[in-house]
Amino acid sequence: MSDIPHLYVALSGHGFGHLAQVAPVLNALCRRRPAVRLTVQSGLPEAVLRERIDGDFAVIVGTADFGMLMVDALEAKVAESLAAYRAFHAEWETRLVWQERLLREAAPDGVLADIPYLTLAAAARLEIPALALCSLNWADILQGYGADEPDLAALRAPMLAAYNSAAAFLQPAPSMPMPDLGNAVSIGPIAALGRNRRADINRRLGLREDTTLALMGLGGVAMRPPLENWPAVPGICWLTPPDWAVARSDLVDWATLSDCSMVDLIRSCDVLLTKPGYGAFTEAACNGTRVLYVERDDWPEEPWLSHWLMAHGNGVKIGRRRLTSGEVAEPLRALLAQPAKPPVAPTGAAEAAMWLERMLGYGSASGQPPDSRR
Repeated sequence: MSDIPHLYVALSGHGFGHLAQVAPVLNALCRRRPAVRLTVQSGLPEAVLRERIDGDFAVIVGTADFGMLMVDALEAKVAESLAAYRAFHAEWETRLVWQERLLREAAPDGVLADIPYLTLAAAARLEIPALALCSLNWADILQGYGADEPDLAALRAPMLAAYNSAAAFLQPAPSMPMPDLGNAVSIGPIAALGRNRRADINRRLGLREDTTLALMGLGGVAMRPPLENWPAVPGICWLTPPDWAVARSDLVDWATLSDCSMVDLIRSCDVLLTKPGYGAFTEAACNGTRVLYVERDDWPEEPWLSHWLMAHGNGVKIGRRRLTSGEVAEPLRALLAQPAKPPVAPTGAAEAAMWLERMLGYGSASGQPPDSRR
């Protein structure tokens, strides 16, 4: 091991939820251990990575997984995804050699994967210590969609072997069950905390203090509702993504608040309109923001996300028809009428950072990670 420990992070580019999980962990690790050197491998845009991950780090552009191919933010392309997995595994050895080369060149002291199993398999073959971290894994997501496929077990076998090769698979609350993992460890929720900029936002947008400010964010997969057809809801101002381009006074491009990070916007708004996703749900609950979310009932992780949000935060589910029609006034009233629950403490980032410290050779100087294996 070098004098300056080097952590190699393999990050899925399937939406932004994986980055929302990893970034607070890396930020916690670097606050505790500023000397740690980071390398991040991902297909996400580098600007998006640097917006979330503090400090200096090297970036390797390379996609080690694809998760599920998507029609849009809500619907998976199931047949196409199964075909893609078959093609991916038909080239398994070639892909593994490619990932091994990247790891050899980087020469890290440890690997963290959220959740490319190819990277974990390469780390195991090179005998590099590794941890996995995620609220889901692709083997169980694939099973949720392809349970009747005759080759499902063969497709899942290398995935599960790679996930089980990690020293631990850290599962931040809320996580889906992962019964085929023998190394699963439950930790607390992970979320970034933002600054409340509401007074400044009201002033800049000319909003009354009693205006309900709602943020629209459907994750890192492109999807735009037909907002031109939405009826205006009195007393509601919506913040919309910059590329949605809607010319209405009640629909404001959030790029006009460019000095506010996404997590600042979440904390400053009354409501987040989103789809079920780890980062959106935990960031809303930990920042005290209510959630109006669009059903995504075929996504295998969804029941555990929704159950956790209802237990720990404020949320109301709407059907996809309402997202299209804009008939959201009634569910918004129901959401705003709920007694506010206190913000959730995002304890999982520090817990995961402790596991990384131990893997990188810091021993128990800052505390031994709890062993809460299932």
